[in-house]
Amino acid sequence: MPTLTTLAAAADDAERHGVFTLEGFPFWAVYAVAFCIVAARAQATYLLGRGVARGMGGTRVADLLAGPRAVAVVERIHRWGPPAVTVSFLTVGVQTVVNLAAGYLRMPFGRYCVALFFGCLVWAAVWTTIGTAAVYAAIWLFLLHPAALAGAVALAAGLVWWWLHRRRARMRAQDAPAGAA
Repeated sequence: MPTLTTLAAAADDAERHGVFTLEGFPFWAVYAVAFCIVAARAQATYLLGRGVARGMGGTRVADLLAGPRAVAVVERIHRWGPPAVTVSFLTVGVQTVVNLAAGYLRMPFGRYCVALFFGCLVWAAVWTTIGTAAVYAAIWLFLLHPAALAGAVALAAGLVWWWLHRRRARMRAQDAPAGAA
């Protein structure tokens, strides 16, 4: 159980540095670093997709892109193009597949860069505000009630499992022949 002195020191530290900072760095610096990190990672994923398209046929990555989920994402990119790249930055997991598919489909580099720029702006904003606040909330919850944090993590994991289970069941039902049901 944390002592009042520990909590007071943590509150004083948060007050001195602010919630949306990292060890005293101002928000804009944390935001700029997050922007650069996601831009470099997304660009590397796009370039990997370009490399696969250029002649890496028969490899595991090419086989992965031939899978049904990847094909569905490729079709969406054909339909929605650059806006799909920008919106993908609001997701977890899909973002990587979308950037890889954009490179694999050889989306024009200029259009991709514009979509990438706006997507990175959104991603950095979300993770430097909501993400930082969630980390601070988890730290505070751990300091005050470690069992409550464990319960919150277990609840979140259970909800993710439930959602994935329902989604898989729906996908199986869609893939099943019409007469088999």
